[in-house]
Amino acid sequence: MPEMTFSVRWPDGRVVDHYSPSLVVHDHLTAGSTYPVDDFRERAATALGIASDRVRARFGFACTSAAATLADIDALAASCPDASTVTVLRLHPPLPQES
Repeated sequence: MPEMTFSVRWPDGRVVDHYSPSLVVHDHLTAGSTYPVDDFRERAATALGIASDRVRARFGFACTSAAATLADIDALAASCPDASTVTVLRLHPPLPQES
């Protein structure tokens, strides 16, 4: 199962690399795009939930790393002022057709 990272610039300027056990994040986020924090959090939660379900289907258990990534995103999002935005800087690896 191909794993990936997505790099995000948070409103405080911090750049954080987040982990996903699946490339499904490409279906929910776009490199170079800016999202309101709540929208980003929702998109990430959806993608990480799907990724964890794929791990469960293949290996018989959910991905605790996906849950930890979402917990990190939740904590960062909770510390952001209202109307803040995040920028997705990079999705790695790219999808095969993007190479």
